[in-house]
Amino acid sequence: MRRARHLRDRQRFNMATITTYSISDLAREFDLTPRAMRFYEDMGLLQPARSGPGGRIRVYTNRDRTRLKLTLRAKRLGLSLTEAKELIDMYDSPRDTGPQLRKFLQVLADQRRQIEEQMAELNANLDEVKAHEREARALLARMEKSP
Repeated sequence: MRRARHLRDRQRFNMATITTYSISDLAREFDLTPRAMRFYEDMGLLQPARSGPGGRIRVYTNRDRTRLKLTLRAKRLGLSLTEAKELIDMYDSPRDTGPQLRKFLQVLADQRRQIEEQMAELNANLDEVKAHEREARALLARMEKSP
């Protein structure tokens, strides 16, 4: 009986020290809308606990906060939400980080290649714009010189 009370007290203490966040807390911190937060939940990126009548109140933990931070970082890198979820889910099982790192490197290499291709296209477009600008200036200069 004493052990059971000790375990209950320990669980109560652990619950009291766990930092939790509301949907508006995280939305405000990361400059998101609650709708975006619910979308990430629908995608399986976030898994808040539920409380209140009918489980309507979402309760986010540090784990959810970290997953949200990683999701937004993945988006900045240009990854899809599916790719982000796949990578983040891999980090939930920390047994062997080798496969996780290999997958992350592959995703980054693919993203780098895509960005390099886009940059090459943009540079080609920029060169074309510059050429048209030169031609237009030359034509304008000729027009202004002739009577």
